[in-house]
This record gives sequence, C-alpha cells and structure tokens, in this order.
Amino acid sequence: MKLITGCHGFIGKRFVEKHKQFIGVEDYNAWAMLENFRGWKDIDEIIHMGAISSTTCTDEERLNCFNVEFSIRLFEIAIEHGIPVKYASSASVYGNKHDGSMDPLNLYAKSKVAVDLWVSENIDRFELIQGFRFFNVYGPGEEHKGNQRSPVSKFKEQAVENGVIEIFEGSENCFRDFVYVDDIIDIVDNNGVESGIYDLGSGRVYSLREVAEIIAKKYGAEIKEIPFPEHLKDKYQYNTVSNFKWNNKKFMSIEDYINLPDESDTNQNQSES
Repeated sequence: MKLITGCHGFIGKRFVEKHKQFIGVEDYNAWAMLENFRGWKDIDEIIHMGAISSTTCTDEERLNCFNVEFSIRLFEIAIEHGIPVKYASSASVYGNKHDGSMDPLNLYAKSKVAVDLWVSENIDRFELIQGFRFFNVYGPGEEHKGNQRSPVSKFKEQAVENGVIEIFEGSENCFRDFVYVDDIIDIVDNNGVESGIYDLGSGRVYSLREVAEIIAKKYGAEIKEIPFPEHLKDKYQYNTVSNFKWNNKKFMSIEDYINLPDESDTNQNQSES
C-alpha cells in the first residue's frame, strides 16, 4: 500500500491515478493523520508530493509548518517503521546558480532547501530515501494552480481563449528545462538509483519565447510582449537545466505534447459512449 501526500495536487493526483491502492493525505488533514494513523505496518512506500507550492507565498510560518516540519515528522515515522520514501524537492533551490550550489530566491525555495539539508544529514537512517528536484513540470491537471501554472499551460489557454499570448519582455533570454508530468511519475516509480537527492528534468531547454512561438504556431495566435514586473526581477530564475541523465530516457517534448488529444475531451467522449 502506498501513502501519497498531496493527492489532490497536480503531481500527486497523477500518482493517485496510477496507483489504485493508496492512502491519500492532503494539507487539511495532514497533521491529524500523522497523529492518529495506526496502519504504518501496511505501508510499503511513502510518496511525499504534498507541499505549499506557491513560489510567491509570503507566509513563512505556514510554509515552515507544512513544507518543513510536516516533512521531517513524516520522515521520522518512515525511519521508525523502515518505510522507503520518495519525495518532491524542487529545482528552485538553485536560484540562478549553475554549479550545483543552492541559492534560494523565495520562501518556498528556502523551505525546500531546509528539507533537503535535513535529509542529507539523516540519509543513512533511512531504509531508502530519494528526493527529486523537479524542474518545470507541465501537463494535464495543473489548471487549478492559477498563476502558478507552467508557462506551457498559461500560454496554451491564452492562445485558445484570446488568440494572444502575453510574454515578458526579454523572454528570449529566460530559459527553462520543461519536463512532462507523466515522465516524472515514471522515473519516481522506477529508477534503480540509491538513496540521494537528484535533479529531475528533461535536460531539454527552451526559452520562454520559444515556448510561446511553438504554441502560437499550433493555435494561430499572436505574441504580445508586456513589461517585466519590477517586484520579480531579483526573485526570478532566468536559466534552469537538469544535469542528471536518467538512463537515456526519452522525454516528452513540448512540440509533441501540444499535439496530444486533450484529456478533458477524451474523458468526455468516453463518458458519452
């Protein structure tokens, strides 16, 4: 039996769809679950995807409670019961560093650094623990994230609904390593690596303008530049790329993704048949 935290979130929900037998945990019942759950002997793996994931969150106390303190308590329980753990870290820990050192630019990233440091200090106590520094994850199911969605999702919605994609000035100089959500699931579930903290991206870098152009071409949309917000300039990652290679895995490209059938349309057709 898997225990999956963040089971209603973007990535956690995809794990739930794949694993038919699981116990789900969400933020509203997370701490109560830790205090009251008595079935740890039946859990063969913890998949910890739950977190406050907003990079603009300014509530440090809440971030510390759910992202740091809850994670550490969950990991202590895993150690006590010998349960393997796989958890979501984030490429945001790097900031704009490219030498593997950590330089978080916001409170969310700082919370991820705190957990990674704790894991590194306690790694030998675990049966198995794998942390994955997700890069820019995109795919179906992220619509509820609002402004925190990936540029792929936001640009597609703008193209379809308005025929105009808005990008920040200088987007040709902002680069992202985009990784498809189902590729994330495949690697977390089946990777063959030992305990450690690993980059998880596709290794394929797109500029944000390039992403906009790919989507604009697909939907016949225009691209409009808007001013870069002043309040983001010192908190913005300008270049992200994963340096870890996952056994020659073939990752979904954005070009291939936007040509997939829309999942909402597919689900509707299935329900009508």
